[in-house]
Amino acid sequence: MSEPIVNKKNTVLVVDDEPQIRKLLKIILLDEGFKVEECENGAQAVRMSISIKPDLVILDLGLPDMDGKEVIDNIREWSQVPIIVCSVRDSDSEVVDALGRGADDYVTKPFNPDVLMARIMANLRKSVTQEAGDPIIENGTIKMDLMRHEVFVKGKSTSFTPKEYDLLRYLMTNRGKMVTHKQLLKDVWGPAHGDDIQYLRVYISQLRDKIEPDADDPTYIVTEPGIGYRMELIEITNG
Repeated sequence: MSEPIVNKKNTVLVVDDEPQIRKLLKIILLDEGFKVEECENGAQAVRMSISIKPDLVILDLGLPDMDGKEVIDNIREWSQVPIIVCSVRDSDSEVVDALGRGADDYVTKPFNPDVLMARIMANLRKSVTQEAGDPIIENGTIKMDLMRHEVFVKGKSTSFTPKEYDLLRYLMTNRGKMVTHKQLLKDVWGPAHGDDIQYLRVYISQLRDKIEPDADDPTYIVTEPGIGYRMELIEITNG
């Protein structure tokens, strides 16, 4: 089953207090066919998230009236709209905090427009998949049948332990998204395991042995140093 199609008429809300950044993002997004709404502070962002119900939010953290992380907190009280933080703050602690509050991804300024667009598309595809409740998840040569609890790698049925399966399902469901160690441990193993990072590394290594073309140079599950992991979106090309 192919990836769900992202509607390019989706609305993206750009929240940034710098007019030149808003202008740049608007040009990039309009060129890709998206509808763009914009605002310059946190209060406006919360109000517009409620009134226009955007399909995705690009959020700066350094806003004049409140920290962008407060905007995440407000939006997450009622909505699971994908939120991509776009900020000059590049410390691991800032990234981990924003993701822990419910941001779906984090891009640092200055950003590569192609990378940002790839992250936007990845998060919109994931959002469409969640809404559709698709029982089949595919990424590259990996196919998971959530109804049958089966996993195929390069078309071959592959065995996983129950916990390996749960971890792979979490990463596949969140493919394209940066997830923290604590998120993975809490959501897959439970709150009591939130700090067992070495435990997680062992399972990531076991997954890589089973799904990666080269486990020593992974292309599916990549490490975000000091933060966590990302299941990359892998496209299969014909020919």
